[in-house]
Parts: sequence; C-alpha cells; structure tokens
Amino acid sequence: MKKGRLIQSFLCVGVTLLLAVNGAAAASKQDDKSHYPNATRTEPKTDLKSPSEQKALQDGLNALNAGDDAKAQELLQKALDSSKSKYAQGIALEGLANLKFNAGDYKASIETYKKLLDLNSVPNDAYFDSMFNLVNAYMGDEQYQAAADELKVWRDQGKRETPDSYAIEGNIDYRMKKYPEAIAAIKKAQSMTDKPKDSWNSILMASYAESGQGSQASGVLDQELAKDPNNKKLIQNALVVYAQANETDKALALLDREHSQGLVTDENDYLNAARIYANIAQNTDTGATNGLKGANVLQEGLSKGAVKATADNYKLLGDSFMIAGENDKALEAYNKAAPLATNGDIDYRRAQVMGAAQDFAGAKVAVQKAISRGVTHKGKAYLLLGKLDLGLKDNAGARAAFEQAQQDPETQSEAADQLKKVRGAK
Repeated sequence: MKKGRLIQSFLCVGVTLLLAVNGAAAASKQDDKSHYPNATRTEPKTDLKSPSEQKALQDGLNALNAGDDAKAQELLQKALDSSKSKYAQGIALEGLANLKFNAGDYKASIETYKKLLDLNSVPNDAYFDSMFNLVNAYMGDEQYQAAADELKVWRDQGKRETPDSYAIEGNIDYRMKKYPEAIAAIKKAQSMTDKPKDSWNSILMASYAESGQGSQASGVLDQELAKDPNNKKLIQNALVVYAQANETDKALALLDREHSQGLVTDENDYLNAARIYANIAQNTDTGATNGLKGANVLQEGLSKGAVKATADNYKLLGDSFMIAGENDKALEAYNKAAPLATNGDIDYRRAQVMGAAQDFAGAKVAVQKAISRGVTHKGKAYLLLGKLDLGLKDNAGARAAFEQAQQDPETQSEAADQLKKVRGAK
C-alpha cells in the first residue's frame, strides 16, 4: 500500500476559525482579561464616539453572531464604508473577513484580514485574534510558508502560546514535509491541554508514517483504541496504519474483531476490510486464507445491499478471489463487473483468467471485446490475443495480433520475439 494512500485515508484536517470576533467591545467595554497581556504592540485608543455609528456596527455584529450572514455582510460593509472611525472600520473588517473565511473564500479573507492589520486600529484581542485567523486562512489557501511566517509574528508580538497554535504549527510543518518538527509541535500542543483534539493525532500519525516511524503511529492508535475500541473511524485508521507498518497480526486481529462485533455495516467498512485483507494477502504468505476472507466479507456486503453493485466493487471481489486462488469465483465476479465498466479493462482481465484455464476460444472473444471497447494497455491486449491464437493453432491470426502489439512501445520488444517464433514456425 502506498504511503500517500495511507495518509489520505486518515488525514482529513481542515482549517477552522479558531478565535471568534471580539467586536462586542464596539458597544461596551469588555470585562474579560486580555488574551494578550504581554503583547509588544501598543494598543490604540478607540476613536468611536458616535452613538449612531456604534449602534450600526453592533447591529452588524449581532447579525454575524446570530448566523444571518447576508444581513451581517450588508450591515458590516455599510459600517465600513460610512464610518469615520478607524476603530469601527477595523471591527467591521474583522467581521467581514470572518464571513469570507467561513464561506471558504480564503483568498478574499486573507485580503480582508491584511487590510485590518494594516489599519492597526483595533484592540489587541481583535488584532491578534485576526492575525491568528489569517494564519488559518493561509492554510485554507495552501499558502503554507505564509502561514508559518504569520504564526511566528503572532507568537513573537502577541507573546502568547496556546495548544491550538502549536497544533496549527504541526499542521503547517506536516504540509511542508517537515515531519520531525510536526511531531514536536503536536506533542507540545497535546502536553498543554487535557482535551487534545482528535485531528491532532491524525497529524501526529501521518508525520510518523511519512518519516518512516510506522510503529510510533501504531502506538498512538493503540492508545486511542484502548480508550474508544468501537470507534469505526479510528478502527479504519488503525487498520491502514497497521498494514503500512507491517503489523499484520494487529491488523488481522482488529479486522476479525470489527466483523465479529457487527461494526462492519456500511459500504466503506466492507470495502476497507476487503482491501486490507487483499493487501495483507498479497504481501505475506497468507494469500489463500486472507484473500478468501476479504472476498467473503465483500460478498456479504454485496448480498446485503450495503455495497453497491458497481464495476469497481465487483472487480475488487474478483481480485480478492484471484488472490485466494479461487479462479472460477473470480471469473464470475469479473463477468458481473464487465458490463458495468466504462471500457474493456475488465474484459481483458476476464480473458487472462480464461486463458490461464486454457479456454482459448472464450478468452479470445473476451479480449477482442476488450480491444473494441478500449483498454488502458492496448499492446498487452494484442499480445494476449496473439498468444490465444497460438493456443488455437491460428498462426496467421497470432502474427496479425503480434504485429499490432509491436506498435506499442510497452510491448514492442516481447511482440518482436513472438513474431520471430511465429515466422520461424512457418
């Protein structure tokens, strides 16, 4: 199993707006302690004096907090455009930036946060919270170096350290392929709170896996599973990590437990189990046993209707039976898959299975169908057709097929060798 597929399977760490708008200060002084008591920035004094401007700004913030984005957009933009107060403009920009961020418009939110910071008119809490949100916006826009640079400024000037800040640092380091640094940052984040987020472990495991420390990733999952043994998402993550780390005993035990406890219920569960069984079967000497287990699990899902009857799913079933050495059952699955496929690749697979069973006539029909429908490896299809013609004692047909195969760079050399044999036999 490729490492990239491993990471994709359990690393789904999006960015979120971690700090809320502090715009309530526009209407009344906050009683809460500042989040940034040691900040190096000198906090500007508010220049918002007009009660009407104050009310207009507060109305926009109230709409934002109530989730009425359209109204908030209208009122905050109006406050930004009409107010003479730089303080009010800054708070309005913060709200508008957050609206854009939450809508997934990261580029627009970046631009708006930067305008807010350049204006330099809001209190430290609003200023540095927005700077941290700008880090998140850079992450959403996949500008990882910019995110790292902004986070450094936030920490240096805001003089604040939080678990979330180290978690996002770890996420940035991971995206920049700085895996040891990512591991250190996530561990720091986890050490700072008794409620670490699940997504932090995802980054930690991914960083371990990418840095060749699969056993460490496995250890993290062992701890998580001990706390939450029936968490299906966690189980699926663990199965992939165990397989990647070649801890097949753990993977197989978990697969068996998952199935016996009735935790394999939906399509994703069945497909994931079948793929892991197939992966283990192909990479160990347990092909017959585990290939068959995977096929049986998938067949169960298809029979229950939990797994959709698609070309890909029937192909996986056929592949699993092939790994198990159950060629007849594999062919049956491929026969179901072929009509559902968009090209002739599965027909080509059918031809291979029938050819191996010396059903040359049936195999020839299948490979010809594959070629007519279009195949990914056209040269290989013609090469197989030529060999089947030889099995049918049709040297002229074999020669024509090998000549076609010779035109494909992928099969040119082997086709030339086959042509020499055919011509020599003539």
